[in-house]
Amino acid sequence: MSASATNATPGIVRRLAAMLYELLLLAAVLAVAFFLPHILLGAFANMQAPPMVTKIHFFIVLLVYFSWFWTNGGQTLAMKTWKIKVVDINGGPLRPAQAVFRYLAAWFSIGLCGIGIVWALVDRDRQFLHDRIADTRLILT
Repeated sequence: MSASATNATPGIVRRLAAMLYELLLLAAVLAVAFFLPHILLGAFANMQAPPMVTKIHFFIVLLVYFSWFWTNGGQTLAMKTWKIKVVDINGGPLRPAQAVFRYLAAWFSIGLCGIGIVWALVDRDRQFLHDRIADTRLILT
């Protein structure tokens, strides 16, 4: 594959498809991360976590999932399937702090009615807003 092909930006449809697939994969990850402790706590102590603890757990599980994949190869499972990779603006791997910052920026970017996704339609390099904020970019592999 040529150097220009590996640095090409994936189209918006490909990225949205990868995000949809990611949601399906995350359902399984979150099921294991939530239901297993819930079953164990419920079976042994008849306890239920307060809603805020559950939200924090959700946030941390996703943070670990994305940060680990982005810093170890630049691709989640869905990104591998759709041949998308996240790199820093120089084309190198993400540093751990940069992966965490991208994750936090994505919550802001997507949480504002998806404005960070729509941003890719007007961005000069067709990158998401959270990629601009975190100095990262998505490329085809």
